[in-house]
Amino acid sequence: MLENSETLNNQAVQLAFKGQYVEAIACFKRAITVENKNYLLWYNLALTYRDCGKFHLALETMEHAFRLNPQHEELTESLATLCIQMNRFDEAMSWCAHGINLNESNPHFWNVGGVIQFNLGDYKEAAYFFESAVMLNPMYYDAVFNLRDTYDELGNRIGVEECEKKLRQIKRNEI
Repeated sequence: MLENSETLNNQAVQLAFKGQYVEAIACFKRAITVENKNYLLWYNLALTYRDCGKFHLALETMEHAFRLNPQHEELTESLATLCIQMNRFDEAMSWCAHGINLNESNPHFWNVGGVIQFNLGDYKEAAYFFESAVMLNPMYYDAVFNLRDTYDELGNRIGVEECEKKLRQIKRNEI
């Protein structure tokens, strides 16, 4: 029976979920030999490398996936987030800017931009990004949470209180 990339991908995802990274990576690599141009296989392999702490391999593999599908928003966001994890903030901001150019109404890109600016200590710029994310999606918990912390850094007590109210409202709506 011939192996197909979809079956191998599903098997690898399950192995990775169980923390069996070596086996998952081997399975993804087999799938890629079957279907080399499938960006999703490369992307899932990159996520597995990331999850097992191989950040440089994750970045290299994710960039390959991006070259196969440069319009994929989740992949672009993952690249920015991975660069943040690696303290490569200039690269992270480039990926974030690419994502905003792809879809300026995607609040995730604005939130990620805020995380970058927060990490760089530019709290005013971080607030701008987080506020943009919250305007696009007022119920986006992470963005409101991050905005609250940014307002706290800026000494904006009223902003902190408003964010606290919003966070409680979001939690109530989840129940």
